[in-house]
Amino acid sequence: MTEPTKKPVTGVRSTKQRAAIADLLADTEDFLSAQQLHDRLRERGESIGLTTVYRNLQALTEAEQIDAIWDGSGEKRYRHCSTGHHHHLVCRACGTTVEITADKVERWADSVASENGFSDISHTVEIFGVCAQCSASRSSATEPY
Repeated sequence: MTEPTKKPVTGVRSTKQRAAIADLLADTEDFLSAQQLHDRLRERGESIGLTTVYRNLQALTEAEQIDAIWDGSGEKRYRHCSTGHHHHLVCRACGTTVEITADKVERWADSVASENGFSDISHTVEIFGVCAQCSASRSSATEPY
């Protein structure tokens, strides 16, 4: 996995709240919901409303400073990721996330777009499953002692 690097926030007006959100995301490897971010910010002593968190997450996502994924339950989660185009493997049990590159996916997306007359395409791919550690925990929990 590529280590996240702190990206400068360009094209996004810097505010105290936005900086606090970006700093918190840079300090964690987990994808977090807006509510989780809000709770952690409040625990750190930040005076910030949930609406402000949502608004700033949207701005940071649009500026491509953070990644956003749908977690499978309909909720968006956010994380500061490495630079460059990548995809994610996400554990449904513990939330562990691995950044991956997928050349076959890139070629497939380009091919499908071309076959249908599309250009200037973009895409995101998140693959949800159960990581090896959670699989092992599940297996050992069901075995008799």
